[in-house]
Amino acid sequence: MKPVVMMNSDFRPERKDGGALNWINAGYYESVLNCGGIPVVLPQLPSDDDLRQVLRTADGLLMIGCKLDLDPVRMGLDPHPATRTMPVAREDFDRRLAKIAYELKIPTLCIGSGMQTMNVVCGGTLYQHVLEEVPKALHHRDLVETNLRHIIDIVPGSRLDQIYGPGEIRVNSDHHMAVEHLAPCFRVSATTPDSVIEAYESIDENWFCMGVQWHPESETASALDMQVVEAFMDACKESAVPNVIQMPKRKVA
Repeated sequence: MKPVVMMNSDFRPERKDGGALNWINAGYYESVLNCGGIPVVLPQLPSDDDLRQVLRTADGLLMIGCKLDLDPVRMGLDPHPATRTMPVAREDFDRRLAKIAYELKIPTLCIGSGMQTMNVVCGGTLYQHVLEEVPKALHHRDLVETNLRHIIDIVPGSRLDQIYGPGEIRVNSDHHMAVEHLAPCFRVSATTPDSVIEAYESIDENWFCMGVQWHPESETASALDMQVVEAFMDACKESAVPNVIQMPKRKVA
């Protein structure tokens, strides 16, 4: 049986020229399809009980990224001029989704702002603007160059090390927020030369949860970037349990 992977979506509130809508970049569900899974996009369910019910039927969760940012005010920060906050409804739902995924320990891959959301929900913090808060920071977002890539240093012995193996790895980059203090339930998997955390993983060996700051679903990604999606899908396949109906045995007269 193919694993079923739930995923959240982007959101735009109602406005004068149109109603509210949800959408998702095709690269996210195509990544799941190409790795042998069945992607299902979640609506913004208002009930946590309904959300738990749906997630219990899934084999994995993909938390997608967003061009917009988490609200710094909710994290006790003064807004930076470079910050563009996502709609409240999107952030509220993503936070609830991350919380329940942690509660249920469902295999989870968090990409971009999905990585940031999961870290915050689990007790971590964020840099609001890397260029000003990290000494000798690299450029992690280029407003002109759409194919910005940089090196990551993978932590030896980490799950990410098992996925990629030795050698220099370059990933695409399009963010100005980043993980500052890591939540207690995670450990660092990869950093950039300026020390920014580019990937983390669960310290619980029985819970596959990985956050990556790069975008393997993007058209700027390489085949190497996709290996993290393949590893996630392997974890989803391991958690998939066939629905076998046990028929009662017929008594022999």
